[in-house]
Amino acid sequence: MQYQYRPGTISGWLANALAKHSKSRRKKRPVRVYLDGCFDMMHYGHANALRQAKAVGDELVVGLINDAEILRCKGPPVMNEEERYTLVEAVKWVDEILRGVPYDLNPEFIHELFTKHRIDYIIHGDDPCLLPDGSDAYAHAKKLGRFKMVKRTEGVSTTDIVGRMLTCSRVNHFISHDEPHPLAKSFSLGSPREESGKEASSSDANTRTTLSKFLPTSRRLVQFSNGRVAPEGAHIVYIDGAFDCFHPGHVKILKAAKAEGDFLLVGLHTDEEVQARRGPHLPIMNLHERSLSVLACKYVDEVIIGSPCVMTDDLIKTFNISLVVRGSVSETSMLGPVKQERYSVPRAAGIFRELRSPSEVTARNIIHRIVDKRAAFEERNARKVKGEEAYYAEAKSYVQEL
Repeated sequence: MQYQYRPGTISGWLANALAKHSKSRRKKRPVRVYLDGCFDMMHYGHANALRQAKAVGDELVVGLINDAEILRCKGPPVMNEEERYTLVEAVKWVDEILRGVPYDLNPEFIHELFTKHRIDYIIHGDDPCLLPDGSDAYAHAKKLGRFKMVKRTEGVSTTDIVGRMLTCSRVNHFISHDEPHPLAKSFSLGSPREESGKEASSSDANTRTTLSKFLPTSRRLVQFSNGRVAPEGAHIVYIDGAFDCFHPGHVKILKAAKAEGDFLLVGLHTDEEVQARRGPHLPIMNLHERSLSVLACKYVDEVIIGSPCVMTDDLIKTFNISLVVRGSVSETSMLGPVKQERYSVPRAAGIFRELRSPSEVTARNIIHRIVDKRAAFEERNARKVKGEEAYYAEAKSYVQEL
């Protein structure tokens, strides 16, 4: 808290004294805040919640709900616990992770948070979080006066991303050469009947996911940016790609790339270039969404938004790039080697290296997981969509973002 009073007055002197005392106290006893979640199909909305939670205190402790609890309360997760841990651990605002926490914040666990883990406040977004019995998951923390609310990031959700993936799987042969999966039709921009010119039924409306729209702002990019500048003489490593649906494979190759130098620069290709390579409805996330996901990763120092697909000598000189790397596994690996022209300039300069990818996970793999579990995700998303629609129609109110 900042105390601001007119200089040269008793109140001004007192304000300075209190500010120094507050700073000293927080060094000795940092304010610890706790935010839990499933963090399944982690996206920039999750990252923004973590960023805001960190702004409430000094140290951010994240509770990662295990697979069994998610299955009990919400339905099957798309990613397993290890994959979700990899994603959360890589977010630059996270200081500590508690694994295997319960979905419902019962009084016993809340007491453990306040005593064993020295948590000062429990944080959650302004969207409702209900237990299977319909009660508020954070009711006890609110009653104790130890609950703080942050603003939900609108324009994205795990439900929404699942919908985009299934829409893509219906029409994109890069994802599947089989007949479009029936579930995909219920996640298109319009219901199956609307697209065929027939009257939509109530069941169509209940299973349809409306794809939300992300509204990018300059403030959001500044919030996620590190503001870092490569120091003189730094060994700058460059890696480029789509980085669509940011997943554990991305985290691990970025970590490996950062280990090759002092400063990691990531080039993100435009939506048009990605679509030209991969086909309709790809990328799943647009350029600004992908930028935020990559910027939230602690291994990344800077991002070029809309980097050219084919590397040039001018790009290398402009950013003083020392080494260009690429992972051995990518979304297009099954189509054969990458086109030679993309990296011909750094190859000729002797500054190109292919890194062995630490993970086989791709966005294509994840889409297949969802399609293979059609019934379970159909039920899960239908429930989630209904709750989100009710929130936006009835319960939504203004919350100041931190």
